[in-house]
Amino acid sequence: MTKEPAQLNIRVPKPIHSWVQRASKRSGLSQKAFVVSLIEEAMDRSKGPSLFDKPETPPAVAQFDGEMPFRFIDLFAGIGGLRIGLQRNGGRCVFSSEIDPYAQKTYRAWFGEEPAGDIQDFVSGEGIPEHNVLAAGFPCQPFSIAGVSKKKSLGRDHGFKDKAQGTLFFQLATIIENKQPEVLLLENVKNLRSHNKGDTWRTIHGRLCDLGYAVFDQTIDAADYVPQHRERIFIVGFRRDIYGETPPFEFPDPPEGSRPIFRDILEPPENVPAKYTLSDHLWNYLQEYKKRHAAKGNGFGFGMTDLDGISRTLSARYYKDGAEILIPQKKGGPRRLMPLEAARLMGFPQEYAENQVVSDTRAYKQFGNAVVPLVAEAVAKQITKVMKWQRLTLPQS
Repeated sequence: MTKEPAQLNIRVPKPIHSWVQRASKRSGLSQKAFVVSLIEEAMDRSKGPSLFDKPETPPAVAQFDGEMPFRFIDLFAGIGGLRIGLQRNGGRCVFSSEIDPYAQKTYRAWFGEEPAGDIQDFVSGEGIPEHNVLAAGFPCQPFSIAGVSKKKSLGRDHGFKDKAQGTLFFQLATIIENKQPEVLLLENVKNLRSHNKGDTWRTIHGRLCDLGYAVFDQTIDAADYVPQHRERIFIVGFRRDIYGETPPFEFPDPPEGSRPIFRDILEPPENVPAKYTLSDHLWNYLQEYKKRHAAKGNGFGFGMTDLDGISRTLSARYYKDGAEILIPQKKGGPRRLMPLEAARLMGFPQEYAENQVVSDTRAYKQFGNAVVPLVAEAVAKQITKVMKWQRLTLPQS
């Protein structure tokens, strides 16, 4: 026996009722038949999920682990800390820029290519190849605690008022606007957040958002990767028109296991030349300097490193006296790091660390300004997960 169709009486808003009247007339169906045909079409699964099916949850981004080929550029490249991290995740560098001639020399020796010079010559984007990822460790001295203190003492401007360095972010922003890379990876000092009562960071963050990027930032201490306390802010941006408003990016968790210790980066005592031991005059001066400030209640002074712990932050001024990272010795006064050890402290691969092509003074400056490659690698790995997720789950334009 055939069942009678069920009755469903509903009231609809007038605009919908008027539309049903017009559309049903055009289709040659009664209003009831037209509405039933719409519902049947919406329920039809023959062409894929129906209107009433729950949308499939996109696979978790963690599933997209692994290397993925992409092109990147390395701006304010220094000696290539960001580059190493990106290369280890499948990236191919197609352009680099670094103005310092000594850093250029090291970069050329390590990577076999000469970085372009002043980035301001490339602001229009002309001469920069197309790329997926823009990486930049833009100058940090205008925003660093040490840099601000020094410039204040000299009566000089700092931050964005620093005409020589502070405005380089805006040059970088212009390049981003002209080239529109799909992903950004930027690095700077922790003090960038608090500089000028937060106005500097709000300006940078706001500009990147205005350029169309979903922006993520986190301060990461490299002590989880190398035996050095080194806090730096990492900024990651994804183009919203490609990745959506809320791409599933997360900064990396610290590596599992125990932290590395300072002793592991040191050369055996018999391999350390005598020139790295502080002179009696310098060692006496540093001790007196620390005593004077301790009497005033200040913590200024040298840092004698716990060999089974981590060191202070290696700075670009380390060449002056080595005071922030001194190494105790069984005989005589302490010594400073050898450049080879400074490279290891920053996490540079041994084959690079052994290839010193500049003076010790220049090498210390370069390592003090560098990005820790292991941190860059961990952040880049998270970026490539999202890039792969986007390519395999979102509609391609």
